[in-house]
Amino acid sequence: MQQVIRISTNKHNGLFDITRKVEDVVNQSDVNTGLVNVYVQGATAGIMIQENWDNSVQNDVVTLFNKLIPAGVWEHDAQDSNGDSHLKAGIVGPSETIPIIDGKMGLSTWQNIFVCEFDGPRESRNIVVTIIKDS
Repeated sequence: MQQVIRISTNKHNGLFDITRKVEDVVNQSDVNTGLVNVYVQGATAGIMIQENWDNSVQNDVVTLFNKLIPAGVWEHDAQDSNGDSHLKAGIVGPSETIPIIDGKMGLSTWQNIFVCEFDGPRESRNIVVTIIKDS
């Protein structure tokens, strides 16, 4: 089973929680044991599993990347001024895979799934959710 989730982002750099949307796809699949892969399309966004207790961890992730990978100093900036966005997305990566255990995602209490936006705001980001059933 595969489904595309679409979200909009309202920040240039930010983490956007999509856990409930992915959970809905897993629930629709009726898969008891398997894997769910979450993949964001685009070269300037990533997928990260992170804590969602409050915004502090998400803000810290953005702050860390902005300190490590500043804007405006990269060769690619000559094309479209978003060299840092590509580098941040490359480090995070475009996907995460989560086990499905007893029909539910095997995330711990403090784990949530985030789209990491590094080149927003975006009217639409496509996230491909693929369910693989254990045979």
